[in-house]
Amino acid sequence: MVIDLVVLYTTRLDDCREFYRSIGLDLVREQHGTGPVHYAATLADGTVLELYPATRQPPTGPLRLGLTAPATDRPAGRHALTDPDGRTVILTLPEKNPTTTTT
Repeated sequence: MVIDLVVLYTTRLDDCREFYRSIGLDLVREQHGTGPVHYAATLADGTVLELYPATRQPPTGPLRLGLTAPATDRPAGRHALTDPDGRTVILTLPEKNPTTTTT
């Protein structure tokens, strides 16, 4: 069994979208039929993470989410962050791969 979908419901959709975008998620605006506008990112393993407005569902409460992202301008290692709704996000950034040359 694998997790293939994670949906976070929020009253701060724009703030959460910016937070998750800032840590490397490529969030795409979506709307299915007459449903609410929301944002979705497909992770490297195919898992989809979605941010939905908390209109028909209550906001997602406390949650600890772990994400591993490609190296960015942040230092390598584990970073404990807090999203705009107070959820803990552990962001793991691997060491950057040094460029190798052959002679």
